[in-house]
Formats: sequence, structure tokens, C-alpha cells
Amino acid sequence: MPSSPEDTTESAGSPDPLDPLVLHATDNGVLLITLNRPEAMNAITPDQRERVISLLFEASADPAVRAVVLTATGRGFCAGADLRGAATTGERVPGDVARTIRLGAQRLIAAVLDCEKPVVAAVNGTAAGLGAHLAFACDLVLAAESAKFIEVFVRRGLVPDAGGAYLLPRLIGPQRAKELMFFGDSLPAAEAERLGLVNRVVPDGELAKTAQAWARRLADGPTRAIALAKQLVNASLDADRTTAFAAEAMAQEINMTTRDANEGVAAFVERRAPEYRGL
Repeated sequence: MPSSPEDTTESAGSPDPLDPLVLHATDNGVLLITLNRPEAMNAITPDQRERVISLLFEASADPAVRAVVLTATGRGFCAGADLRGAATTGERVPGDVARTIRLGAQRLIAAVLDCEKPVVAAVNGTAAGLGAHLAFACDLVLAAESAKFIEVFVRRGLVPDAGGAYLLPRLIGPQRAKELMFFGDSLPAAEAERLGLVNRVVPDGELAKTAQAWARRLADGPTRAIALAKQLVNASLDADRTTAFAAEAMAQEINMTTRDANEGVAAFVERRAPEYRGL
């Protein structure tokens, strides 16, 4: 995905001073986060993971950020976790693996789900394992025609992690989720769209433009209302009707204290377009 225009501090094509393998910039309310290890198909390292988590956390609290786009350079969106340093020669202590997953991949997926700004995945190529789940955790998923998704774990004799067994059944149902996880077949972008894992498939050359257009629309919207709607939808998957209805009423109560909610109602009454500020 090409760099966005420069903002006042840093361009998306410039290395992050904390980690040159993660590029980021904010332009007109849109934070663009780009994984930048094309030679490794953007298999994510622990340092990259922690930097992305930090950026998403900061985005939640930054009023200058009103939408996030997550993408990558090269032919791969994310080939999963970088496992080159995973093998150990010493004795493994019981609990080590669970702790690693809990504090690593699961924290990354949770950071996307819990981000208070809408997150758009712009999947430019292969998304495998953790990489596929990173995309599916986003609020909206755009995919290039050449992109593909692979539940690669079974090919390595592994159990799906990074929230896969939580995310996939909620997106496409348990039977389809099991098919993808049991066989580990490559899923083309068009088929992923048909199943409901992808919102839209676009020609490769239009991915960046489309992602920016979607993010621009989100950034121009009522930021707090969108954040509360995201929380309601995510929580509803684990809640009964009574709990979901109570959460909905409380979210509306909270949102009516915002400037944007009052602006939206006033604009309707006055028959004009609203001007939202994210406040």
C-alpha cells in the first residue's frame, strides 16, 4: 500500500524510529500502520507485535486519530508469527507455551478488537495463521484480488491460536470454521468474500485508494458513536438479550453527552449535513 501524504511529523514511508519494520503516519484523522518486512512476507516479530499493540493503544486515546488502516508492504500481508526463534534447546517448563500465546498473539488480536477507533484491514497479499486472524479481527476487511487466507496451523501439526477459534465461528459459523482449520487450504480473496470473511475484494491497484476512502469516511463520522457501536457488536456475540439490550441503552445514554450526537440531531432538524468533530 503506497504511503499516504506527509503529516506534520512523519510520512508513512519513513521508518518508525522505534522499529523500522513498522511504518506509521496520521493524515487527516487516519492512522496508517504498515508492516514492513516484505522479504519475510511480513511474518511478525515480537518487537513488531508490541509496536503495533502500542500504536493501537495510543490511537484509542488520541483525538487526532479517528480511523486506522492496517496493511503491509510487498506480496504478503502477514505470513503469521516469526517462528525462527521459537525453538528452544532447554527443557520446556509447563505453562510456557500458554503464557507465550496469552501474552503474545492473543494480546495483538485483543488490541485490534479493543481499539476505540474503527480499524480497516487492507490485505495486500497472503494472510496466514496469525496474519489471517489479524485481518479478521479488524472491523472492516478489504482484500486485493491476489490476496489469500490460510489457516496454516494444521499444516504444522498445531492448534489454531491468535484467537482463531473465537473469531472464525462468529464470522462464518462452526462448520465452515472447522473446514478451514481442519484442512488448511488456501482461501482465495473472492471465496473469503463469499463466506463473509471479507467485506470487499478490489483490484490490486485499487486497494490503497479504496482503503483510504473507507477510512476517510470513518474519520469524518461521529467517532464516539462508532466506538460505542463497535463495542456493542463485539460484546453482543457473548451476551444474552437482556445484557445486550442494557448495554445498548447505556451506550446511547453515554453517546448523547457528546458534541457529535447533538450536532447530528441538530443537523437533521435543520435539514443540513452534519459536521462531526470526533467529540
